[in-house]
Amino acid sequence: MRGRRVLGALLPVLLLATGCGIRATDVVEAGEPATVEVAPAGEHGALVYFVSSSSASRLMPVVRSISPPEGVGGGISANNRLGGVSAALYLLFEGPTRAERDAGLRSELPSGRMKAAVELSADGVKATIDIPVIGLSEAARQQLVCTAATARTADRTEVVTVTGTDGAIGPTHCAV
Repeated sequence: MRGRRVLGALLPVLLLATGCGIRATDVVEAGEPATVEVAPAGEHGALVYFVSSSSASRLMPVVRSISPPEGVGGGISANNRLGGVSAALYLLFEGPTRAERDAGLRSELPSGRMKAAVELSADGVKATIDIPVIGLSEAARQQLVCTAATARTADRTEVVTVTGTDGAIGPTHCAV
């Protein structure tokens, strides 16, 4: 009699343990992790790309207000996309703010003032800057390319060529 009680007590536990007929499966690959598109703050903003300290080459976009000093990029105005690209590059070379550094962002580009000449055409963005570009790390190159591409269009598909004092990068696309 005691065996029947034990069996009767174990039967519901065994039924629960079987999972009601649900079979185990392997992990189902569903693609890349979800991402959120961050668009510039209207015509007065730009996306500037910095390197995340949590990953050696992962770029993170930061929304910045376009308000560089007078004379940068031939004058900045809300309707001047050419000025927007120059301003975005200027902001990129300023480097991350203290708050951005505290959040783990950094730049692999040399900091400080730089001069940029930008040409927009059907072939994409052509930026000429006054620093060497050939020896830059891949992350630094992508910082330049992605910032220039998104300063013109928010979809990062723009073709970008960056010419420095020692040669050119591109034409290439933002890989982020």
